[in-house]
Amino acid sequence: MRTLLVTGGAGFIGGNYVLRSLSQTPDLRIVNLDVLTYAGNLDTLQPLRDDSRHVFIRGDIGDAGLVSEVMEKHQPDAIVNFAAESHVDRSIDGPAAFVETNVVGTLNLLQCSLDWWKNQDQPAQSAFRFLHVSTDEVYGSLGDTGAFLETTPYAPNSPYAASKASSDHLVRAFHHTYGLPTLTTNCSNNYGPYQFPEKLIPLMILNALELKPLPVYGDGLQVRDWLFVNDHVDAINTVLTRGEPGEVYNIGGLSERTNMQVVQAICDALDRRFPDPSFGPRRGLIEHVTDRPGHDRRYAIDCSKLMHDTGWRPSVDFERGLQSTVDWYLENESWISRVRDGSYQGERLGLGETK
Repeated sequence: MRTLLVTGGAGFIGGNYVLRSLSQTPDLRIVNLDVLTYAGNLDTLQPLRDDSRHVFIRGDIGDAGLVSEVMEKHQPDAIVNFAAESHVDRSIDGPAAFVETNVVGTLNLLQCSLDWWKNQDQPAQSAFRFLHVSTDEVYGSLGDTGAFLETTPYAPNSPYAASKASSDHLVRAFHHTYGLPTLTTNCSNNYGPYQFPEKLIPLMILNALELKPLPVYGDGLQVRDWLFVNDHVDAINTVLTRGEPGEVYNIGGLSERTNMQVVQAICDALDRRFPDPSFGPRRGLIEHVTDRPGHDRRYAIDCSKLMHDTGWRPSVDFERGLQSTVDWYLENESWISRVRDGSYQGERLGLGETK
């Protein structure tokens, strides 16, 4: 049975990765290390409560003793690093936490991985992979045309993006300096089930459902490439099995939309499901608010390298993915309420500190 150490596996993308990977691969075992910050959600992992192939450990990637102990005990064939602080607005208000987790934490994870890897036999060293999950925000902002390539110079414009850029450089350095077989993926904006409702799509779904204001930064014409989270999961597993050590792969959804188009599509989807004759179309809830400092105007991913080298391509178009996401939030009110009041952090789900 193959064993993966997944860090940040109770978060949005990490949780979806754990759920989907275990459902698709019977002979896979995942050791899930997550410190459970506000965005780490044990409810996401509830379907795995009785699955012996999932081992949950509450802990910090910055804890060298714990990380080394976990690796020695569970002997992972690969590490997939999702652990990160990821909300841009929070990074503007408090950048130190982003440096601590995204830079110092990643450095510690790399160092522990290197120390463990050097003590393995040659076949195990050759088979091992350290996959670091990053973001397209490290590249900065685009004009009206063009797309980010793996060779695009880094130009991060927020403390979050700068912290992720720093971690990307550390991953690269550990490969070129020590030979650690690393892989880095830089993805576009993810959306889908289990996303914490501070991010654009779930926030707008819930506000529009409750007829609350829909705050849109600036003119709302900032462009993002949207990637359905299950497509991202499949891309990561493709890179893990087919990617070349030391390489970087961009993962995109081939679905550019302005923020305003996304919000309007959410309004229209909810109007079709739950029309409110007394209020009218939910687009009337949209309010323009002061733009975010340093707000990048446009991101777009060129993922042709990944598609050419591995055969992966996104399978879910934006319209279908958004409808699926809206449906999920409408059908999971208990998950939403527990996220909002923080009760998901308890041990009542049976996952506890370890399993």
